[in-house]
Amino acid sequence: MLVFFQQVLNALQLGSVYALIALGYTMVYGILTLINFAHGDIFMVSTYIAFFVGSYLLMMRTIPVVASFLLTMFFSMIATAILAVIIERVAYRPLRQAPRVSAVITALGVGLFLENFTLGIMGAEPRKMPLFLSVINLPVGGVTMTNVQLIIIGVALLLMFVLDTLVMKTMTGMAMRAISFDKTIAPLMGVPVNRIISYTFAIGSAVAAAGGMLYGMAYPVIDPYMGIRIGWWAFIAAVVGGIGDIRGAMIGGFILGFIEIFTPVILPSSTYRDFVAFTVLLLFLVFRPTGILGKPMIQKV
Repeated sequence: MLVFFQQVLNALQLGSVYALIALGYTMVYGILTLINFAHGDIFMVSTYIAFFVGSYLLMMRTIPVVASFLLTMFFSMIATAILAVIIERVAYRPLRQAPRVSAVITALGVGLFLENFTLGIMGAEPRKMPLFLSVINLPVGGVTMTNVQLIIIGVALLLMFVLDTLVMKTMTGMAMRAISFDKTIAPLMGVPVNRIISYTFAIGSAVAAAGGMLYGMAYPVIDPYMGIRIGWWAFIAAVVGGIGDIRGAMIGGFILGFIEIFTPVILPSSTYRDFVAFTVLLLFLVFRPTGILGKPMIQKV
């Protein structure tokens, strides 16, 4: 039982990161019905931004470590949000009326560009994220948790709550939901569609950047290709939870976190993780394609 509870804690830590990244997929799909396959690579770029900013602030040694952590996360979120808005404006907006496959191919192309641009600038050598906090073990009833795990889970839950409140309780969130409900009528009601779509890309990518910062704290090795696998797992989380549904993405993220952590516990090897994850995705696509909280879209003909 102690091993079980220890793994539950690890799954909550990893699931928190997957949930934050999955939110970007589900927000963009909810408004544009577009799978932003470059989102995993945007997450990767955010980790490099955090790497450089954090290294610089810690090297200065004039700012407290906690303040350096907060400033690094803030700057990473802002810079990543700006990058996402630029990508939306340059790559996606001109194709808004084009066939759906054009946008999908463009998203894949943007992801490849970010990967190879980062590879060309940074090289293939993995980098170690700066250490903002010393790891402190906190044994509780035989289960060892760390201050880093508690911070990751706590910050992730706080960001999820803030995002959910933003979408459900604010005028911007109401505009997002209006565009998602009817893209044709929303602009007739005075909704600034282009601006709200840019906000959606910015917010989703900023939340993913926070996830990148937290991921770097837990697993402090980054490389230009890290966004591929993590992006796919977050995408599966969004689909399982119900892509287009904010709370569904959160639930899906934690489900995928549990799958990744508990697969090596149940099966003989960790190499089965991807097999199990994609099997779960396939089962949902066959038996419940709308995901856990997703709702079928009714189209009038």
